[in-house]
Amino acid sequence: MRSARSVPFGQRLPSAGVSLRSQPKELDQKSLAADNVQDAIIFSEMSSNGVPIPPDRARAARDVAAALTGARHVVLTTHVNADGDGVGSEIGLWHMLRAQGVSVKIANPTRIPDRFTFLLPAGADASQHAVREIERADIVASLDIGDLTRLGELAPVIKRREPAFVCIDHHVGPVNLPVGPCLIAPDATATAELIFDLAGVAGWPLTPESAQALYVGLLTDTGGFRFSNTTARALRVAAALLEHGVDPEEVYASVYASAPEGRVRLLAEVLQTLVVEPDVGLAWVSVPPDALRRHEVTPDDLDGIVEFPRSIAGVRLALLFRHIGNGRIKVSFRSMGEVDVAELAHQFGGGGHHRAAGASLAGSMADVEEKVLTAARRFLRNGQSP
Repeated sequence: MRSARSVPFGQRLPSAGVSLRSQPKELDQKSLAADNVQDAIIFSEMSSNGVPIPPDRARAARDVAAALTGARHVVLTTHVNADGDGVGSEIGLWHMLRAQGVSVKIANPTRIPDRFTFLLPAGADASQHAVREIERADIVASLDIGDLTRLGELAPVIKRREPAFVCIDHHVGPVNLPVGPCLIAPDATATAELIFDLAGVAGWPLTPESAQALYVGLLTDTGGFRFSNTTARALRVAAALLEHGVDPEEVYASVYASAPEGRVRLLAEVLQTLVVEPDVGLAWVSVPPDALRRHEVTPDDLDGIVEFPRSIAGVRLALLFRHIGNGRIKVSFRSMGEVDVAELAHQFGGGGHHRAAGASLAGSMADVEEKVLTAARRFLRNGQSP
């Protein structure tokens, strides 16, 4: 069996890539036949869930599964201000590893948003002591990130200690992570889809709890199965999860129908800042610097607000600007049609997907807005980077 290729810092993945592996220049017929048989077995195994796995993705998943089950203590982590895909993926994987007898904890750089805590099993989340967990980890598994800096205060701890490392992610862009087996598939709808595939390859059964967590990942990263990344395969995976006991109405109520009053008032205030430039198809909103504090909400309560300017007829690119501390401004990019916001975000050290990306820049709100809006106008007019 071929082993997963380690990913050096700064390596860029091709957008169609599904697996980070070394490929021998020449394969003898016997080896090729063995691989084909093995891939056919994987397809047969996954057909029990009705969702075949691409062979390269399956091979990478085997290496990740072997690394995780061979560890004494696994720590799962995701990016700062975790979203539904990051949280759902790590909780789903937590259930699977626990069922295999693996000691495992979740340790995130920021706390899990309230609307996702219904997924949390007792004792799973050690984010309050995340640094301590990283220090004692036998292996760290990063989910839904391709750059170590997205782990905030945990990044320097990982760099210093250098634990064994695996990653599972679906973003397009440079990979800046420690060396280790990776399952990275930019064509996957969500990281939760890759955890589903990992379970299928490893033979780990889905439970109602793990299925519910993965369903939240799919649901939130597709905007309720509305965005362009809602593939036929994603819907097949969602159907398989429903067959394992997920109640979609219950999940919807927890994720989308349990907002605090402050979230709605925050939305109203942010929309007052709306600016539209119909001549280029650009719209943006800005979050006042003290809005989160005044409305007693968290950054998670900004989720989805950028979709309002994107929903305006004729708008091809929508932006949301907000303060994130340390003199930095976070910019969320959303687009319609063929506008590739991942390419635009890369200009500012960010990344993401074709129609959803993000970046953070140093500077005042006014300076960052001017810089990003100038680039966005040029990008929309020229159809390419300046």
